[in-house]
Amino acid sequence: MKVLISDNLAPVGAEILERAGLEVDINTGLAPEELKKIIGNYDGLVIRSATKVTEEIIDAADNLKVVGRAGIGLDNVDIPTASKKGIVVMNAPDGNATTAAEHAIAMMMSLTRNIPQATASMKAGKWEKKKFGGREVTGKTLGIVGIGRIGSIVADRAHGLRMKVIAFDPHMPKELVDKIGVELVSLDELCKRADYISVHVPYTKETAKCLSTEQFKLMKKEAMLIDCARGGVVDEEALYEALKNNKIAGAGLDVFAVEPTTNENTPLLALDNFICTPHLGASTAEAQENVAVAIAEQMADYLLNQTVTNAVNVPSVSAEVMSQVGPYLNLADMLGSFHMQIAKGGVEEINIEYVGDLAELNTTPITVAFLKGLFTPILKDAVNFINAPMIAKDRGIRVVESKTQSSDDFTSLLKVKVTTSEGENILAGTVFGKNEPRLVRLNTFRLEALPAGPMLYVHNNDVPGVIGAIGTKIGSFGVNIANMTVGAEAEKGVNVILLNTGTLLSKDQLQGISELDSVNSAMALELPAQ
Repeated sequence: MKVLISDNLAPVGAEILERAGLEVDINTGLAPEELKKIIGNYDGLVIRSATKVTEEIIDAADNLKVVGRAGIGLDNVDIPTASKKGIVVMNAPDGNATTAAEHAIAMMMSLTRNIPQATASMKAGKWEKKKFGGREVTGKTLGIVGIGRIGSIVADRAHGLRMKVIAFDPHMPKELVDKIGVELVSLDELCKRADYISVHVPYTKETAKCLSTEQFKLMKKEAMLIDCARGGVVDEEALYEALKNNKIAGAGLDVFAVEPTTNENTPLLALDNFICTPHLGASTAEAQENVAVAIAEQMADYLLNQTVTNAVNVPSVSAEVMSQVGPYLNLADMLGSFHMQIAKGGVEEINIEYVGDLAELNTTPITVAFLKGLFTPILKDAVNFINAPMIAKDRGIRVVESKTQSSDDFTSLLKVKVTTSEGENILAGTVFGKNEPRLVRLNTFRLEALPAGPMLYVHNNDVPGVIGAIGTKIGSFGVNIANMTVGAEAEKGVNVILLNTGTLLSKDQLQGISELDSVNSAMALELPAQ
C-alpha cells in the first residue's frame, strides 16, 4: 500500500510508516491540480494545514482509504464528502496541547516586558531603557476564555507564576473548574477583573468575535489580550480601535482571521502596543514529532489492521456492527449537536434510552456518536469517536444508558434526556427507511424534522400568518428553504418551527426574523450533513 505525505512532517512519521511495510512518497507544495493527478495512486494521505482535501480531490482519489491530519484542525478537509466515499478522516488532537499553552505564556511575558519592541529598538541602534519598562505578573489576575485541555495547562503554568486565575467557559461544570484552582465567572466579569486575558476556544458560530467592542469597553486600561487559539474569535477591527485609542494596554496574537497575515490584511501590525507571531502555537520540535508519531501509527494501524483511532467520521466498530447501527450513528451525532446548540448551562447528566428493536443491538457506538455530536459544537476537531467518552468523564458528566423492548409509536426509538446546570432537554429520534434520520420529539413538542445541515429553530405564538411571514422574510434574504416542520402545543398556543435552510443564517438575519410579530425567538443551528 502507498502513502503520500503532502505537507512538511517530522521525519519520524515517514520512518514509522516505512517500518510498517508501507510505501511512502514525500511530495510537498503540490498545487491542487498536481495533487488531483496523482492522488488516485495512494491508499493514505498525510497532511497538515497546507493541503486542501476538497471534494474535487476526493472524487479523484479512487484508492484512498484514509486521510491523516498531523495536528488538530480539519478545516482543510471536506469531511462529509470523504465520509460518503468511505474514506476515514483522523487527526492527532493531543500532540501539541503543552506547546500551545506555553506559547500563550511566552506571549504574555513578552507583552509584559516589551521584549519584541525593545529588541527592535536595540537592533535599530538605540538604547531606550526608560521607554520599555514593564511590570510583574506575580499577583496579577489572568482570565482564561475556555478552560479545556489547553486552557487548563495555561492555568497550571500561571499558578506557578503566582497569578490568580479566573475563567469563562459556559460548558464546563463549576465543580470541575474548582478542582484545578480556578474561579469560574461570566465573560463580562472576566473582562472587568482580568489584568491579562488568554483565549483558548475553537472558532465556532458561538465564539466568533466573542471578544469585541463591548468586551474591550469593560477591560482595564492596563489589560493585555492574548489569542493563541483560533483566528476570528477576537474581533480584529475592534481590537485595533481599542489599542489605537489606549482602551487596553496591549495585545498579542498568534492567529488571525485571514492567514497568511500581512499589513494588507490588518492594520494591527502598525501598532507599537501589538505583538504577533505567524501561527507558531504548535511549532516546536517536540509537538511536531508528537503529532507525526501519532498520525503515522494511527494510519499504519488502520491500513494494515483496519483499527480506527482518533477518527472524526467513523467509530471503531466491525463491519457487521456498522451495518446494523450505522444509520443510528448519524442520528445520534445529529441529536448531540442539536442539543448542545440549544442548551443553556454546563451538561451534568445524559440519559440515553434505546427503545424497540434498537434495544437488541450493540448500542455502545451510538452512545459514543451522541457524545461526539454533543461536544463538536464547542470543541470542533478536538473531539472524535475515540476521545468523546473520555471528555465526558473528564468533565464530570454522568452517562446513563437504558433499554426498553416495547415501543408504542416507532419500531425503534432513540430517546435522550440531557440535564444541565440550568434545566433539561428531551430529544427523541428514529430512522425511516434505510437511512432517513428524523427528530420526532423536542421536549413537549411532537414533530418530524430532518436534523441535518444548516437549520432555523423558531419559537412562536400559534396565530395565523406567522409561518408565511417567516418564509417571506427568509426569501427576502435570498435563502432557500428545503424543508419545514411544525410542532404545536395547542393548549398553550405555541409552536416550534424547524426549517432546513440552504445556508446558515447570519446574526442580522436572525434579528430580522426575531422581530416578526408573534415570533418569540429564532436560532440558527449547524448540524452534521446527512
